[in-house]
Amino acid sequence: TPAMLRVTSANPLISSMAGVFLVAAKRTPFGTFGGSLVKHSAKDLAIHASKAALAAGGVDPALIDSVIFGNVAQTSEDAPYLARHVGLSAGAPIPSTALTINRLCGSGFQAVINAAQEIQLGETRIALVGGTESMSQAPMAVYGHNARFGTKLGTDMTLKDTLWAALTDSHTRLPMAITAENLAEQYGLSRADCDEYGYRSQQAWAAAHAAGVFDDEIAPMELKGRKGPVTFSADEHPRPQATVEAMSKLPAVFKKDGVVTAGNASGICDGAAALIVASEAAVKEHGLTPLARLVSWGIAGVDPTVMGIGPVPAMKMAASRAGHEGFDDFDLLEINEAFAAQYLACEKELGLDRSKTNISGGAIALGHPLAASGARITGHLAHRLKATGGKRAIGAACIGGGQGISVVLESA
Repeated sequence: TPAMLRVTSANPLISSMAGVFLVAAKRTPFGTFGGSLVKHSAKDLAIHASKAALAAGGVDPALIDSVIFGNVAQTSEDAPYLARHVGLSAGAPIPSTALTINRLCGSGFQAVINAAQEIQLGETRIALVGGTESMSQAPMAVYGHNARFGTKLGTDMTLKDTLWAALTDSHTRLPMAITAENLAEQYGLSRADCDEYGYRSQQAWAAAHAAGVFDDEIAPMELKGRKGPVTFSADEHPRPQATVEAMSKLPAVFKKDGVVTAGNASGICDGAAALIVASEAAVKEHGLTPLARLVSWGIAGVDPTVMGIGPVPAMKMAASRAGHEGFDDFDLLEINEAFAAQYLACEKELGLDRSKTNISGGAIALGHPLAASGARITGHLAHRLKATGGKRAIGAACIGGGQGISVVLESA
């Protein structure tokens, strides 16, 4: 099968890794496309989440050595400066360093991994990391030399949608949704399978929201309303009132008689998530109380025409590096729900227990603000391990272009 790729377990740095701890994790509520966060840039969202994470962890911003933020679409005018501006705005000292990264949908996970690597190398003791995205602010653009260096009469000056371009792999010439359709065909997944899973994501989110599961991770925002300030404190994209019957009537947009619809795919959203990552020595010296410990990670390449299967080799790699050859020993699992078909293919390939996988809902309900999702999942799993007394969790995401990424956490 496409998932059966080389999985390399050996990594002397990971196997000998001293304590790398997640001290705090906070995120904005996720805003739907063109919704409540439409006027807030990716930088603004990241600053809000970062300040909240620092406050939640009781971490003096002056202690930050490194700031690492993922950002995929680069929609802010100052996007090239993003991580540096986020760090300085959150109170990081001038000598601190900053790095903006892009591993597409895995960027939030990658920011955590980069911090761990810096800690292992002795370069960093405390890092502010995360992912942020304003998909609503993706600009329309004129590509090529014509607009900048002059045009001839009749030159095509059509504006291109940079968001649509970002969601299409020009190497394979496939929109991301078609890669999910490919997986549905390979794994024998029906439209009903996908709609039922999409419904499950909405209902799981609704139950978790009602139980206050997200309260510890969400940092409410005060927004300008027509009649004064408005508190924005809950994810905006979920549709808990959705029914399987209604979802079954939605059109398959990308392929005739296909399985991918707006109801069983992740939502285009805006949001940011931030974490404080610290060395064991820093935790002890500053009396910090960690949420969880980062144990291992895995990153793997897969066929880009079925990019959604990427979590399979990545999760196997991360689990193996943590000393586990399966997933029975994990209390919580979350695979980013890019598409229901993509998640179901991974579930089928790995033989996952759905009773402990994506149990709070996933990106089909919450939405998927590209770079923010991996940081959200990491923070969510850390909070849930602490709240439930669980011992071990694993999070993962597929990555456009054909990759997968995964991290393993344990209770602190």
